[in-house]
Amino acid sequence: MSERNTFMRSLHDVGLAAWFGGSLMGAVGLNGAARDEGGTWATTARIASSGWAKWTPVNAVAIGAHLFGSGGLLVANAPRVAVQQGVAASTVAKTVVTGAALAATAYARVLGKKIELAASSDPQDAQKAAEHPIDTDRAQRHLVCVQWAVPALTGCLLVLNALHGEQQRPGEQMTGIWQRALSMTPHMPTKPHMPTGPDRHLPY
Repeated sequence: MSERNTFMRSLHDVGLAAWFGGSLMGAVGLNGAARDEGGTWATTARIASSGWAKWTPVNAVAIGAHLFGSGGLLVANAPRVAVQQGVAASTVAKTVVTGAALAATAYARVLGKKIELAASSDPQDAQKAAEHPIDTDRAQRHLVCVQWAVPALTGCLLVLNALHGEQQRPGEQMTGIWQRALSMTPHMPTKPHMPTGPDRHLPY
């Protein structure tokens, strides 16, 4: 019987849900509301920047929880990653997409901070912006693109998470382990023997 990993799985899933949902809501709702209510570029940027700045600490906690849960689940499922066909590939894919989502999130924050300084009415912020001038139009275009990239990438993580869930089915585990063994020993039968009759035990 496999051990439960409820705590790690909860951190993994809740953190990813907040990361995906918050980034999607920001790209759709917060940015849209800022455009509707802002009037000018500076006012729109200030509204949007204020909202994203308030979300950033919560998002950081969500990302941290997701990464901690991911690490715990990887340790717990290391034997399956090693012996079940397809699990290692999906784990590598998930790791790559997670890295891309982290990079996009960090880049969005960097761009957002630059635009926040450029649009600020505070004299100190204006001085900082003058010391490091940026092309605000270009930065804004890049920011919009990367803010949409984050929910796209974290949405891919949700799909890969669903794939991992399917790979944990008892039948999928048996087939995957057999396929891995078959790839290492080509002369083995192509299908595992499944018991039949009244003594058959279904792995549910």
